[in-house]
Amino acid sequence: MPASPSTARAINDRLALRLMQDQGPLTAGQLKQLTGLSRPTVADLVERLAAAGLIEVVGEAGEQRRGPNARLYGIVTGRAHLAALDVRTEGVAVLVSDLVGRVLAEASVPIGGDIGTGPAVEQAVTVVERALKESGADRLHTVGIGAPGLIDPASGELRDSSGLPAWHRRLVAALQERLPEARVTVENETNLAALAEQREGAASDRDTFVLLWLGHGTGAAVVLDGALRRGASGGTGEIGFLPVPGTTGLPSATDCEGGFHSLAGSAAVVALAREHGIGPAPEPVPAEPEAAGLVRAAVARADASGGAADSTSGRFLDALADRLAIGAASVVAVLDPGCVVLGGEVGQAGGEALATRVADRLRRMAPPPTQVRPSLLGGAAVLRGALLTARESAQEELFGGR
Repeated sequence: MPASPSTARAINDRLALRLMQDQGPLTAGQLKQLTGLSRPTVADLVERLAAAGLIEVVGEAGEQRRGPNARLYGIVTGRAHLAALDVRTEGVAVLVSDLVGRVLAEASVPIGGDIGTGPAVEQAVTVVERALKESGADRLHTVGIGAPGLIDPASGELRDSSGLPAWHRRLVAALQERLPEARVTVENETNLAALAEQREGAASDRDTFVLLWLGHGTGAAVVLDGALRRGASGGTGEIGFLPVPGTTGLPSATDCEGGFHSLAGSAAVVALAREHGIGPAPEPVPAEPEAAGLVRAAVARADASGGAADSTSGRFLDALADRLAIGAASVVAVLDPGCVVLGGEVGQAGGEALATRVADRLRRMAPPPTQVRPSLLGGAAVLRGALLTARESAQEELFGGR
């Protein structure tokens, strides 16, 4: 059935808004060309969106030609402000942006494990409020949070997880109380990192892939046919609990020691580096796992030696690739994703040198052909993913009635 006039207008409005989101300000002529709509329809569309306070004139195009310049229309970026949080065991990082994702302010705070739940929550909420004030915005429309642990698919809330600070679960409710006008959502950090790598990073050309998170801890995110897969209980990707050879025991339902985490977590990678005589890491980066600095240094030294496999750094990278390939092969054998991204700070630090080594081993261990790529975003992927989800949520609400 043909769309009703009101439905057709809503579809056209949303198409124009998405084009301005993706390409920036556009003239009426450019909108006509990109949408295929008639000139009168575009004129009505522009007038309608401007009257709704969603777009405005932001400049002119055609300064180099004779005749009147064409007005450039862009989204009213101050219509809503967003916050993205990366919640880690040891602290919180936050950024505040406008409606199109332009970052206006950033802040972070370390949170020690020796303080109580209440003070920890207060520190986390305070740093969000500080970033909001520094951004110049008066309120937040949407807050996107990335946190470790399981997200209940039914409620969208963090589930009780052993080994994670109690303040994590309290944070969402505290933010909602202090920011009553904001919509607050939470997602597993590795899932958000995968979303960011798909939109802006190493998997931008893939609709099916697995992100293997390598940071302080380990995790995985599964994207199949463009959709993020969370599992029946939200537990898809808890690869740290995967039983693997090479450990001293087996993991339990409440402790991933003995699982893949014992081979690929930051502490395990640091110990492996020391076994090979590598360390300490030069110029530690704040909030970055020590393993990332050691891997980065090893890659640089291996490059300096021409990539010699018998160099100290080369042997360390080979040993690390042996470990990572065990976890990657298990995922590939079950899901056949065609692509594995080595994510997180360690995956980014390893670059092509580590990815190539893992790919070589994976080729011998698992039948499905699989590309292995290093992360382009590293640890920043969590914040980027949280911002992308917050932006999409806000735009869906604001643009939904168009």
